Amino acid sequence: MDDALKKKLTVLADAAKYDASCASSGARKRKAEAGGLGSTTGAGICHAYTPDGRCVSLLKILLTNYCLFDCAYCVNRRSSNVRRAKFSVDEVVTLTVEFYKRNYIEGLFLSSGIIRSPDHTMEQLIRVAKSLRQRHGFRGYIHLKTIPEASPWLIEQAGLYADRLSINLELPTEASLERLAPEKDGAAIQTAMGQMGERILQAKEEKRRFAPAGQSTQVIVGADASTDESLIRTSARLYDHYGLKRIYYSAFSPIPDAASILPSKSPPLQREHRLYQADWLMRYYAFSPDDVAGATESGMLALDVDPKLAWALKNRERFPVDVNRADREMLLRVPGLGVRAVDKIVAARRHATLRLDDVARLTSGLKRARPFLVAADYAPTRLTDRLDLRARLAEPPRQLSLF
Repeated sequence: MDDALKKKLTVLADAAKYDASCASSGARKRKAEAGGLGSTTGAGICHAYTPDGRCVSLLKILLTNYCLFDCAYCVNRRSSNVRRAKFSVDEVVTLTVEFYKRNYIEGLFLSSGIIRSPDHTMEQLIRVAKSLRQRHGFRGYIHLKTIPEASPWLIEQAGLYADRLSINLELPTEASLERLAPEKDGAAIQTAMGQMGERILQAKEEKRRFAPAGQSTQVIVGADASTDESLIRTSARLYDHYGLKRIYYSAFSPIPDAASILPSKSPPLQREHRLYQADWLMRYYAFSPDDVAGATESGMLALDVDPKLAWALKNRERFPVDVNRADREMLLRVPGLGVRAVDKIVAARRHATLRLDDVARLTSGLKRARPFLVAADYAPTRLTDRLDLRARLAEPPRQLSLF
């Protein structure tokens, strides 16, 4: 790799780090045909481990960090004083292929600033994916960030070559978008999401290929005054209306020469973590947006306890629950019991009456669960009435790292 390309890679890989939506889960498994290269396993995320223990990574870069837009929260905004660079289509293709051959990566996550026009930018992104698929027979994972203002025909083309497509919502309310990114149109973003969702659903029904890993989006946390309740209700609506595969929450990070309308410091990273937990409750634990909202204080999720525990502490009259009799939905609301643990409990109690030791073998979260459940040989002595229960179960403060 020559020095000029190394410099571009340094700038454009660093510029891409603020985009969180790069999970590679959900794609169909496939292997390259003769003469091609790459494979897709159906699971993985940038620089992390799949359930089978393999490390799967994506080359995560921007095509360019030049941008026509001047979004206040973006380090790559038009008025930002940052180093700029631009890859050619062939350079991105070459990097992807060569990195794959060296076993550095198993896929590509490609986004871009807006150059010339939304259509021109989208065309460049598509050319990268098309070249990888058709010229090089690349069967690895490809995630393309799409431009909501681009023509629907171009979005259709992108879905033919990418495993996942995504459009960043950026901010949870139209008012915040108008204030911090006035050149972006919230209605246009959601219209594009709706069109993409319809195409994905139609392709599945017709058994043809179009973004088989679905679509995702990203919301910035802490750049505006939106509450956690507002973020969660927005997320629930997006999941319901557009069939999103996943929503990513990205803690706002102060940028050089920031506008005075932006916060001077980042929100606690624990806030981002709590939003992911609340999102998980809606997707996998049958919590409604109202349930999650009910776990907040003045619209904000607690930082010292997770949202499920916060909900349980506010609904103590519903506990303790009997592990041998309670329905699955109520067991899922017991702090410390995950989905797999609950399913094991439901399966095991068909054959035996469960004791506390039996529950301990089925979950690692028994310490948190004990005040909220009853077993054959165990009944808490009204632990849920203890005034210090929250303090006893709260997580100790810990430092989280963003990157």
